[in-house]
Parts: sequence; C-alpha cells; structure tokens
Amino acid sequence: MNLNVKEIFYSLQGEGGRQGEASIFIRLTRCNLKCSFCDTDFKWGKDMSFEQIFFSIRKFPCRWIVWTGGEPTLQLTDEALSFFKNAGFLQAIESNGHNKLSELLDYTVVSPKGKKTYVKKTNPRVDEVRLPVREGDVIPPLEILPEAKFFFLSPVFTKDNVSTQANINYCVEQVKRLPQWRLSLQIHKLIGIE
Repeated sequence: MNLNVKEIFYSLQGEGGRQGEASIFIRLTRCNLKCSFCDTDFKWGKDMSFEQIFFSIRKFPCRWIVWTGGEPTLQLTDEALSFFKNAGFLQAIESNGHNKLSELLDYTVVSPKGKKTYVKKTNPRVDEVRLPVREGDVIPPLEILPEAKFFFLSPVFTKDNVSTQANINYCVEQVKRLPQWRLSLQIHKLIGIE
C-alpha cells in the first residue's frame, strides 16, 4: 500500500491541545473541501510505501505522528495506522471530520469548515474541536459539535496583518463571551517555524 505524501517534517505542534509538543508531521495530498483560507498546496505529492515513510521518520527522536493534509482520511487506512502503531508510534490526526475517524488513533482533532460541516453524526466524540474563525463568523453551539475534551477557536492567519489581528481580537472576544471555548493561536506562524 502507498500513501500520496505532500511532505514530511519534524517540528512542534503549533496549536490546540498538544501545542508545543515535538511531532512528526506527515501531510497527505487531496482534500474534499476548497477553503478560501487554506494555507496548503495539497494537490501533488509523492507516492510512498509505509516502509518508505517509516525510513524517512525513524531518524526523529519523537514518537508522535500527526497525520494532516489536505484531508488525511481520504487516504489513511487502518492498515496504515496499524503499521505505524506496531512500529511504536503514537498517532494524531487533523481532519475536517467529514469521514469517520479510526479508533486506532491516539488523538483526534476535528476542524470543521463552513456552515454546514459540523460533523457530530460522523464523529460523535473526538479529543479536540478546533474551529478556524474569521472576524464576524458565527460560533456554533457546542450541542451541534462532536463531544470533545477541548474546544478551540483558532483565528485565521492571513497575509494581511490587519485582518489577522482583527481575527485574533474577535476570537478573544468570543472566548470571553463563551468561556467553554479556548483560544488557540498558531504559534508556529508566530515564531516562524514550519
């Protein structure tokens, strides 16, 4: 079996409940959505076998893999997850939640996009809901979202610093108004790491 991989890199988890933890990011190609604020060119990648991916990541001292994309559930199978679990890795996923998430995952992040994509029926329970937010977005009630340990509002970072700051300010206001949410800033962008 192969996975079409956009990139593999070693860095710190930049946002959410695992923020600051060393992680191996495996970014897979393809997505079922076209979000205007997406910061990833995920259309083209390299076909890699599980073994090729393993040989690419075994040099890192960390045991956490973060499967991301695009939308990783379009490719990621239980067979792939089992392979890396048997190799001693813990595995997290960052998904839009449209597809069912595997029970083999150790940490699940659903980041719903768009007004009609709250995915409670598909994934009733996850570790984290991380909602990308722009100034003026309506924050959904928790009842329509999956049950989660953490609920994060994540301001959308733009090329325009004024818009980014407006998104941050708006998220701060919303967390103060709705304290069941937490603020999640993309520290990797703030400190200039991948």
